[in-house]
Amino acid sequence: MGAEWQAGPVAEITLRTLCVCGAALVLALSVGVPIGIVLGTRRFVSRALVISSVNAGMGAPPVVVGLIGAILLARSGPFGDWNLLYTPWAMIVTSTAIALPLVIGLTLAAVGSLDEEWDLQVRTLGLSRLWRIWLLVREIRMGLLAAVIAALGGILSEVGAVNMVGGNIEGETRVLTTAIMMHTSMGEFEIALDLAAVLVGLMLAIALVLTWLQLSGRAR
Repeated sequence: MGAEWQAGPVAEITLRTLCVCGAALVLALSVGVPIGIVLGTRRFVSRALVISSVNAGMGAPPVVVGLIGAILLARSGPFGDWNLLYTPWAMIVTSTAIALPLVIGLTLAAVGSLDEEWDLQVRTLGLSRLWRIWLLVREIRMGLLAAVIAALGGILSEVGAVNMVGGNIEGETRVLTTAIMMHTSMGEFEIALDLAAVLVGLMLAIALVLTWLQLSGRAR
């Protein structure tokens, strides 16, 4: 570790990173999975337009999402009275907006990969709607896991958007990615490398757990 390394602030930044990413991931999954299932199982007018919007959102530059979030949450914006700009809540909302299209798109793809007769076969069993939904979620669990991995990767690696709405304020909104960017711009490469090592280690640990779950699911 470098001489400037301070375990306390780094632990605080790491914990804040986990809280922001975890909250955004839970929100994105809570909203995105039901929407993806509805899009994959229902046929309605303008469905193609909605799916096209989701696909466009999956490739949207995160910095543009951050810009829109900053405009909406600024004092002069439509949600300015909520005073969310430069708070962890703004970072959570923006990270959720980045991850949501990924969750919806991958859930939709997982539902679409099912056999066309699958829904008819389940309906013939006479199960309740809740049981049919549970069976569907269980059937597409590998696709949902892929959605979790993609969404988490997008959230953890994002720096521009969270910096725009969070402001990288010490002790309040500074997370690992924004701290790395700040120390790099200040020429403090040793500290930036230490923080990068923490971030990479965090991503590797999460990836190992998710990969283990993925392989365990395939083995069943």
